[in-house]
Amino acid sequence: MNEFDDIRVFVKRSRRKTISVEIERDLSVLVRAPLHMPESEIRKFLLDHESWIRNHRKLAEQRQKETEGIPRLTMDEIRELAEKAMEDIPERVRHFAPIVGVTYGRITIRNQRSRWGSCTSRGNLNFNCLLMLAPDEHRDYVVVHELCHRKHMDHSKEFWAEVERVLPDYRESVRWFKENGDALMHRMVV
Repeated sequence: MNEFDDIRVFVKRSRRKTISVEIERDLSVLVRAPLHMPESEIRKFLLDHESWIRNHRKLAEQRQKETEGIPRLTMDEIRELAEKAMEDIPERVRHFAPIVGVTYGRITIRNQRSRWGSCTSRGNLNFNCLLMLAPDEHRDYVVVHELCHRKHMDHSKEFWAEVERVLPDYRESVRWFKENGDALMHRMVV
């Protein structure tokens, strides 16, 4: 399916209930749609969101240009970051969990290209080894963010209020990741 002559559009269907759109690394457009959604409804969605798609595609293109000269990490460097993260991050989780007032399960360190951290419904925490390239206070923000998901598995007002209770200046970290996150993620080996 291609509603735009100058942009490649792909549709991925699954058992989801809603439709969404995202810009891929190669600047193509990925539409995630429910299994039985009619093509006409997908086309309408694309046309309704054309300006969003074009704007975000332009932003993605700009970010790509900004990160062009940034060197990739070697596998040895990634392993070294992961080892450092296995020492540092569990210690930060142990520090902040009682402050947030939650328990947690297993802590895993990963080398991902799109997420800084995640929290499963069972309380297992996953963190990106690239966090070791971020300043301590911003790494702490990701730890607190994931621990707060133990109370609220969404990004509701209550969730953000909990993050703010623990880290009143958390918005500085959000801004830092918006400004620097792409450049750090770009360093991950493909």
